[in-house]
Amino acid sequence: MSRDYEAIGIEEVRAAHQRISSHIHRTPILTSSTLDTAFGCQVFFKCENFQKSGAFKVRGAFNALLSLPTEEQARGIVTSSSGNQAAAVSLAARALGVDAYIAMPKIALQSKVAAVERYGGNIIWVESKGQVPTSEEYDATAEAIRDRTGANLVHPYDDLRTIAGQATCALELLEDCPALEVVLVPVGGGGLLSGTCLSAAALAPAARVIGCEPEMADDAQKSLRLGEIVPQTDPRTIADGLRTSLGELTFPIIARHVDDIVTVSEEAILMAMRHVWETMKIIIEPSAAVPVAALLEGLVPADAGKVGVILSGGNVDLDSLPF
Repeated sequence: MSRDYEAIGIEEVRAAHQRISSHIHRTPILTSSTLDTAFGCQVFFKCENFQKSGAFKVRGAFNALLSLPTEEQARGIVTSSSGNQAAAVSLAARALGVDAYIAMPKIALQSKVAAVERYGGNIIWVESKGQVPTSEEYDATAEAIRDRTGANLVHPYDDLRTIAGQATCALELLEDCPALEVVLVPVGGGGLLSGTCLSAAALAPAARVIGCEPEMADDAQKSLRLGEIVPQTDPRTIADGLRTSLGELTFPIIARHVDDIVTVSEEAILMAMRHVWETMKIIIEPSAAVPVAALLEGLVPADAGKVGVILSGGNVDLDSLPF
């Protein structure tokens, strides 16, 4: 198991926050008395659906780019993504006046493809043997782009710069709500969850960090229980941002710090999206709804009084809302 994760701590997270603060929003934390009553606890929603590019990913994208020397920035940046990372990197690259190259799957939502194009990213389609590309297929396409263009490769989650950037989301949440007892975080590749673990370990060590993922893409739970990475092979979930496997850097952080990983049904994900819309009047994407689904299904410790939920993004296809 890689020990490179030990190179990052709260100092790096704070440095990342200072580095990117002028480029991102400090997103609001919303509450709902109706949902508090329904869930039996006080819930604080960190609304990254209001973030630039519509998701938390822009934090890691800006930190990765701004961590590069100016001459390296000029070479551009390459990443792989089914949507939110692609848009975030494209936006960050445009803001800094450099090229962005994005390895995207052909099954990406049209709304997310349009966002990349709107921000000026250059899309290269990932060739895949299956409907959903594997991590190896994503990585191979990104490497080929780097070889061809000379751009800097930034992994969408398995990169210390990315992890430190994503950790700034929980840093803000725990600064604004220091008394949280539980923090619920969606988990796909683990960038957001591992970053949350780092911030929580320093700022709220008594708080329980719980990763949340779909039952139909439960590799993170299996990995935590087995003690080694279980690759994601056939994810069949509407939560398109959570279909990737954990990374060599993210997994050891999660294994060391996370308290539990729970899984939720597809029905609960859709119900959570609808509940948030009906009560809070905001749109969240399926991946962001997964922690809310964990509350709906009673998977949060019964003694939890104050719960933080990271709503990771709000990028949905408005022409085909699942509810």
